Amino acid sequence: MKYVVIAIIGILLTSCGARVPYTNEIRDEFGLDSEKTIKKVQFLTSSTIIFEKNKKSGNVGTNEDGTLVESSSNTQDRVIIPAGTKCVFESYGEGGALVLRFEVGVGKTITFAMRDNSVNGKYYLVADWNNGAARGTVSYGNELYTATQASATAYLQVIRKKLQKTKRKDRVVKGMKV
Repeated sequence: MKYVVIAIIGILLTSCGARVPYTNEIRDEFGLDSEKTIKKVQFLTSSTIIFEKNKKSGNVGTNEDGTLVESSSNTQDRVIIPAGTKCVFESYGEGGALVLRFEVGVGKTITFAMRDNSVNGKYYLVADWNNGAARGTVSYGNELYTATQASATAYLQVIRKKLQKTKRKDRVVKGMKV
Protein backbone atom coordinates (compact mmCIF):
# COMPACT_ATOMS: atom_id res chain seq x y z
CA MET A 1 0.00 0.00 0.00
CA LYS A 2 2.85 2.32 0.85
CA TYR A 3 4.40 1.87 -2.59
CA VAL A 4 1.09 2.59 -4.35
CA VAL A 5 0.82 5.96 -2.58
CA ILE A 6 4.42 6.82 -3.51
CA ALA A 7 3.75 5.86 -7.14
CA ILE A 8 0.61 8.04 -7.28
CA ILE A 9 2.46 11.02 -5.80
CA GLY A 10 5.27 10.51 -8.33
CA ILE A 11 2.82 10.48 -11.23
CA LEU A 12 1.12 13.65 -10.00
CA LEU A 13 4.41 15.49 -9.59
CA THR A 14 5.65 14.56 -13.04
CA SER A 15 2.38 15.62 -14.70
CA CYS A 16 2.63 19.21 -13.41
CA GLY A 17 4.15 21.89 -15.57
CA ALA A 18 6.55 24.62 -14.57
CA ARG A 19 5.73 28.30 -14.82
CA VAL A 20 8.19 30.07 -17.09
CA PRO A 21 8.32 33.68 -18.32
CA TYR A 22 6.79 34.26 -21.75
CA THR A 23 9.59 35.45 -24.03
CA ASN A 24 10.28 35.67 -27.73
CA GLU A 25 12.29 32.45 -27.41
CA ILE A 26 9.18 30.63 -26.14
CA ARG A 27 7.13 32.24 -28.92
CA ASP A 28 9.57 31.06 -31.59
CA GLU A 29 10.05 27.60 -30.11
CA PHE A 30 6.32 26.84 -30.07
CA GLY A 31 5.43 28.76 -33.27
CA LEU A 32 3.13 31.29 -31.59
CA ASP A 33 3.41 33.87 -34.38
CA SER A 34 -0.21 33.88 -35.52
CA GLU A 35 -3.28 35.01 -33.59
CA LYS A 36 -4.86 31.61 -34.14
CA THR A 37 -2.07 29.76 -32.32
CA ILE A 38 -1.45 32.28 -29.53
CA LYS A 39 -5.16 32.33 -28.60
CA LYS A 40 -4.75 28.73 -27.41
CA VAL A 41 -2.11 29.72 -24.83
CA GLN A 42 -3.03 30.21 -21.17
CA PHE A 43 -1.14 33.21 -19.75
CA LEU A 44 -0.63 33.99 -16.05
CA THR A 45 0.68 36.95 -14.07
CA SER A 46 3.94 36.63 -12.16
CA SER A 47 2.98 38.96 -9.32
CA THR A 48 0.03 40.95 -8.03
CA ILE A 49 -1.12 43.92 -10.12
CA ILE A 50 -3.02 46.73 -8.38
CA PHE A 51 -4.74 49.64 -10.11
CA GLU A 52 -6.09 52.48 -7.97
CA LYS A 53 -8.33 55.44 -8.65
CA ASN A 54 -8.95 58.05 -5.95
CA LYS A 55 -11.69 60.65 -6.09
CA LYS A 56 -11.82 63.40 -3.51
CA SER A 57 -14.62 65.88 -3.07
CA GLY A 58 -15.39 68.45 -0.43
CA ASN A 59 -17.70 71.24 0.63
CA VAL A 60 -17.33 74.24 2.85
CA GLY A 61 -20.36 76.02 4.32
CA THR A 62 -22.46 76.71 7.36
CA ASN A 63 -25.33 74.87 8.99
CA GLU A 64 -28.58 76.24 10.51
CA ASP A 65 -27.00 77.47 13.75
CA GLY A 66 -24.14 79.28 11.99
CA THR A 67 -21.41 76.70 12.59
CA LEU A 68 -18.76 76.49 9.93
CA VAL A 69 -18.80 73.01 8.39
CA GLU A 70 -16.13 71.46 6.21
CA SER A 71 -17.07 68.11 4.71
CA SER A 72 -14.97 65.92 2.52
CA SER A 73 -15.22 62.47 1.08
CA ASN A 74 -12.69 60.19 -0.46
CA THR A 75 -13.67 57.35 -2.78
CA GLN A 76 -11.09 54.76 -3.69
CA ASP A 77 -11.64 52.25 -6.48
CA ARG A 78 -9.13 49.41 -6.74
CA VAL A 79 -8.68 46.62 -9.25
CA ILE A 80 -6.57 43.78 -7.84
CA ILE A 81 -5.21 41.03 -10.07
CA PRO A 82 -3.50 38.45 -7.82
CA ALA A 83 -0.31 36.65 -8.79
CA GLY A 84 -1.04 33.62 -10.95
CA THR A 85 -4.30 35.01 -12.36
CA LYS A 86 -5.13 33.45 -15.70
CA CYS A 87 -5.71 35.61 -18.76
CA VAL A 88 -6.21 35.13 -22.50
CA PHE A 89 -4.83 36.77 -25.61
CA GLU A 90 -7.06 39.50 -27.06
CA SER A 91 -4.94 41.14 -29.78
CA TYR A 92 -1.53 42.45 -30.73
CA GLY A 93 -0.57 45.99 -29.76
CA GLU A 94 2.10 48.32 -31.06
CA GLY A 95 5.56 46.86 -31.61
CA GLY A 96 4.55 43.27 -30.87
CA ALA A 97 2.94 44.01 -27.51
CA LEU A 98 0.33 41.55 -26.24
CA VAL A 99 -3.10 42.83 -25.23
CA LEU A 100 -4.60 40.38 -22.72
CA ARG A 101 -8.05 40.02 -21.21
CA PHE A 102 -8.61 39.14 -17.55
CA GLU A 103 -12.38 39.58 -17.46
CA VAL A 104 -15.32 40.26 -19.75
CA GLY A 105 -16.12 43.89 -20.44
CA VAL A 106 -15.41 46.79 -22.74
CA GLY A 107 -11.81 47.96 -22.47
CA LYS A 108 -10.94 45.53 -19.68
CA THR A 109 -7.63 44.56 -21.21
CA ILE A 110 -4.05 45.04 -20.12
CA THR A 111 -1.03 45.39 -22.39
CA PHE A 112 2.26 43.61 -21.81
CA ALA A 113 5.42 44.24 -23.83
CA MET A 114 9.17 43.86 -23.71
CA ARG A 115 10.94 46.84 -22.23
CA ASP A 116 13.52 48.67 -24.33
CA ASN A 117 16.30 48.15 -21.80
CA SER A 118 15.31 44.59 -20.92
CA VAL A 119 17.88 41.87 -21.42
CA ASN A 120 15.79 38.97 -20.08
CA GLY A 121 13.10 39.21 -22.81
CA LYS A 122 10.14 39.13 -20.41
CA TYR A 123 6.85 40.85 -21.27
CA TYR A 124 6.10 43.38 -18.50
CA LEU A 125 2.99 45.41 -17.68
CA VAL A 126 2.76 48.49 -19.90
CA ALA A 127 1.84 51.77 -18.20
CA ASP A 128 2.87 55.42 -18.46
CA TRP A 129 5.51 55.40 -15.72
CA ASN A 130 6.26 59.13 -16.14
CA ASN A 131 9.99 58.70 -16.70
CA GLY A 132 10.68 56.33 -13.84
CA ALA A 133 8.03 57.54 -11.38
CA ALA A 134 6.87 55.16 -8.67
CA ARG A 135 3.34 54.99 -10.09
CA GLY A 136 2.14 54.64 -13.66
CA THR A 137 -1.08 55.52 -15.44
CA VAL A 138 -3.03 52.81 -17.23
CA SER A 139 -6.44 52.58 -18.87
CA TYR A 140 -8.65 49.70 -17.70
CA GLY A 141 -12.35 49.44 -18.46
CA ASN A 142 -12.13 52.77 -20.31
CA GLU A 143 -11.16 54.54 -17.07
CA LEU A 144 -7.78 55.86 -15.99
CA TYR A 145 -6.15 54.15 -13.03
CA THR A 146 -2.80 54.46 -11.31
CA ALA A 147 -0.70 51.29 -11.22
CA THR A 148 1.22 50.77 -7.99
CA GLN A 149 5.00 50.55 -7.94
CA ALA A 150 4.87 46.81 -7.19
CA SER A 151 2.83 46.30 -10.38
CA ALA A 152 5.81 47.44 -12.45
CA THR A 153 7.55 44.11 -11.83
CA ALA A 154 4.63 41.99 -13.07
CA TYR A 155 5.36 39.99 -16.20
CA LEU A 156 3.65 37.26 -18.21
CA GLN A 157 4.13 33.59 -17.54
CA VAL A 158 3.06 30.38 -19.27
CA ILE A 159 2.99 26.81 -18.04
CA ARG A 160 5.47 24.59 -19.79
CA LYS A 161 5.30 20.82 -19.64
CA LYS A 162 7.74 18.34 -21.04
CA LEU A 163 6.08 15.14 -22.13
CA GLN A 164 8.10 12.17 -23.17
CA LYS A 165 6.64 8.92 -24.38
CA THR A 166 8.71 5.80 -24.55
CA LYS A 167 7.50 2.58 -26.05
CA ARG A 168 9.40 -0.47 -25.01
CA LYS A 169 8.99 -4.02 -26.16
CA ASP A 170 10.78 -6.64 -24.12
CA ARG A 171 11.45 -10.14 -25.25
CA VAL A 172 13.24 -12.62 -23.07
CA VAL A 173 15.39 -15.09 -24.94
CA LYS A 174 15.57 -18.51 -23.27
CA GLY A 175 18.54 -19.80 -25.23
CA MET A 176 19.07 -23.07 -27.10
CA LYS A 177 20.13 -26.58 -26.15
CA VAL A 178 22.19 -28.95 -28.27
